[in-house]
Amino acid sequence: MFFGRTPRMPTPGQALPGRATAVFAVPDRHTVLGNPLLGPYPEGLEIADFGLGCFWGAERKFWQLPAGVWTTLVGYQGGYTEHATYEEVCSGLTGHTEVVRVVHDPALISYERLLKTFWESHDPTQGFRQGNDVGTQYRSAVYTHTPAQAATAEASRTAYQKVLGESGYGEITTEILPAATHPFYPAEAYHQQYLQKNPAGYCGLGGTGVELSTPVGTNWGASCQAGITPAHETE
Repeated sequence: MFFGRTPRMPTPGQALPGRATAVFAVPDRHTVLGNPLLGPYPEGLEIADFGLGCFWGAERKFWQLPAGVWTTLVGYQGGYTEHATYEEVCSGLTGHTEVVRVVHDPALISYERLLKTFWESHDPTQGFRQGNDVGTQYRSAVYTHTPAQAATAEASRTAYQKVLGESGYGEITTEILPAATHPFYPAEAYHQQYLQKNPAGYCGLGGTGVELSTPVGTNWGASCQAGITPAHETE
């Protein structure tokens, strides 16, 4: 896609023009979980957005969690082009990264537990790539929906940086930004739950093998200092 060139984020002026509405439809329901993909969602559920490389494998990581994930869907976020298509995102001229939206019940699975899955499922030190997948659309990102999410995400990044550094890895390149100013645009129907529909499909996702302690001990002290009490979770 980039023909040997180093990927670079486009400026707003370089980005492809968008459109007011999507040019494709999204399926009504999740192929695995059976729940609606698009909101409004039932009261009490929360939304979390993560970019960790190719969104086919990323989405599967979250729908396979044992309890509390109500639905997942993949899309594009963090860029400039409204209602972008896959081909536009792959051009490197939208600024978006591939993301998975996780709608979850915080009484059953906490945001901290989702972050643990996020960090451990990819290498967040690789910049504009994930393994052999190279491009700005594969960068690591967390887009937060509340101040509490933002503080918890930042605390988890600090905690994971510590254990990664102790294991010989470099600096985390993950961006943590508000979803309010970085809208999520659902991807095409064929991308949704892709690996359920295509079990032998490509998945280049791989973690570092370095674990992040669950938010119970001292490793996540920063989140406690920020006034965040980790929700109880069930496995």
